[in-house]
Amino acid sequence: MSANNSVDLKALFESEEFEREFLYDGPLGPDYAPQGTHLRLWAPTALRVSVNLYRQGDGGFCIGTLPMERREKGTWTLYLPGDKHGLYYTFTVQTEEGTRETGDPYARAAGVNGVRSMIVDLKRTDPPGWAQDHRPQIPAARRVIWEVSVRDFSQDPDSGVPRRWQGKYLAFTLNSTTLEGGSACPTGLNHLKRLGVSHVQLMPVFDFGSIDEAKPLRRQYNWGYDPTNYNLPEGSYSTDPFHGEVRIKEFKQMVQAIHRAGMGVVMDVVYNHTYRYENVLNDTVPYYFFRQNEDGTFSNGSGCGNEFASERSMARRYLIDSVLYWAKEYHIDGFRFDLMGLYDVETMNLLRAELDKLPGGEEILMYGEPWQGGLSQLHRYEANKNNLQMLSERVGIFCDDTRDAIKGSCFEARTPGYVQGRPGGFWDIGAAVAAWCRSDRLSPRAPSQIISYVSAHDNFTLWDKLMLVRYKKPDFTANDTIALAQNRLAAGIYLTCMGTPFMQAGEEFARTKKGVGNSYRSPAALNQLDWKRASHYRGLVDYYRGLIALRSAFPRLGAGDMASANAIEFFSLEPPLVGWQLDAVPGDGAAWPTLLVFYNPTENYKTVPLPPGEWRLLCDGISSSLWRGEVLTRQNKTSLLPYSATILGRWA
Repeated sequence: MSANNSVDLKALFESEEFEREFLYDGPLGPDYAPQGTHLRLWAPTALRVSVNLYRQGDGGFCIGTLPMERREKGTWTLYLPGDKHGLYYTFTVQTEEGTRETGDPYARAAGVNGVRSMIVDLKRTDPPGWAQDHRPQIPAARRVIWEVSVRDFSQDPDSGVPRRWQGKYLAFTLNSTTLEGGSACPTGLNHLKRLGVSHVQLMPVFDFGSIDEAKPLRRQYNWGYDPTNYNLPEGSYSTDPFHGEVRIKEFKQMVQAIHRAGMGVVMDVVYNHTYRYENVLNDTVPYYFFRQNEDGTFSNGSGCGNEFASERSMARRYLIDSVLYWAKEYHIDGFRFDLMGLYDVETMNLLRAELDKLPGGEEILMYGEPWQGGLSQLHRYEANKNNLQMLSERVGIFCDDTRDAIKGSCFEARTPGYVQGRPGGFWDIGAAVAAWCRSDRLSPRAPSQIISYVSAHDNFTLWDKLMLVRYKKPDFTANDTIALAQNRLAAGIYLTCMGTPFMQAGEEFARTKKGVGNSYRSPAALNQLDWKRASHYRGLVDYYRGLIALRSAFPRLGAGDMASANAIEFFSLEPPLVGWQLDAVPGDGAAWPTLLVFYNPTENYKTVPLPPGEWRLLCDGISSSLWRGEVLTRQNKTSLLPYSATILGRWA
């Protein structure tokens, strides 16, 4: 099995012989018990492997080095008798590529910065009541995903969160915070409960490399799309990154609190690349876990220097095992895949099937970005937009077609979308409403595959985009009534589209990053949620709140079946107006037997005809909570406000 360079290794790893000899399905990683701990590592190209033991996660000296025994299928094992909870370790792996000291790629805990792995008794990390924590039952009609960074959520000094917990997991455990200064404006989890979203999508929370956990965080910031250890939480979000068990317990406390509030937790997972090519995977089996060019160098479809080789069997197993571990140990409710186009379709469908086998696993969300960050050497069917028909109906994608149709290109700041009056944009809006199931541009198998949105952590916030289209030199803090109306219209569109709605944290209160489109390492002050803005734009928050509640009151909007998409009846209206109606499914609990929706992206009032019957005004484009009152019309027409989404429900 000799290989002299990366080209030879590429040929070796892709050979049937290697697959037969080294495909392994037994246990890997640390296996703790009070009587002793098994360490198991898959390293088929290693000549020797030893374990280095430490009493602490950083500093100090090695208290012993023990050789591991080579076993079947390229595995190496060592048994450490006695209770080893809290013991730190590394591997020294010797291959023909050289000798490296590295952490355990299968580790469940680690010391500061994830350099030394840690043996952990996971039961000791469970907070009180963890055994009774369960995923909340959230029907499709209620699904609205809210994306946030742990740091951004509570870093604002006015967040009402104690300073020691600002930017930490534990900030999510406070359920009654308000804006500092005695205001009644809710913040944090209190805000989310009132808003009515169903899932909190956390930007990367597994151990990442761009933040030095040993240094103060006030002058450090990064989104975290640079993984170091895939199976343990990031330490900078904990109150103590030096002791590996703390981050685990506090992460569980966060999940538990979100569950108690009735919401699910989605993890933003970045298996497509690592922080550097010197990493725990490449140090144990050089070149195996990462896709290669023909000359043996690393392929760079991620745009970050390397890309994960999901098509190689043990790499595929690593990814699937890791996701299942988070789902089981941390009770995670969903997974969002960064650059999902870098994974092969087979891996994604296998993962979906494995999640489904878990108790309640069919309710675990799974979706991702259906694109890549550059040219890839993945010569199989990619999990991207072009191959939607090959993916499970319950593997979703972010629909950038919907995003750009509503607000304009995310890459061209001045390019308008439908809400800013782009000519011809109404055609795409109609397609977006039906989750592109009735369009030639995309070919989803069902609306369940479409994530409808207008803003996420990447690119401009919705507010900034609207202001950049309106002004050459915008004042992003100005109160702009037109941009505010366009914001409401954008929300009114995607929150009435079929599929699953998704929103960037703070979109509901006109979040601004002062026109910075890619703030992954900008100062924390630019990225953090401005909770004073939530108070200032309380009317906009209430508008989102009303739309979310309205959507859940008409379950067919969240239906995942093709029949529901085909049931939408579009009206023939003067462009650029868009209008449509959808009947409820009998017995689904809908508040109205028929929903009627109109979009007006112009600066003028418009009049449109109404079908026969009595209609209740549910949203006029300014207030989305009208459905809570008695606003009836028996007229055969209605007026649409400028830049508005108008929604009516059949009364009888």
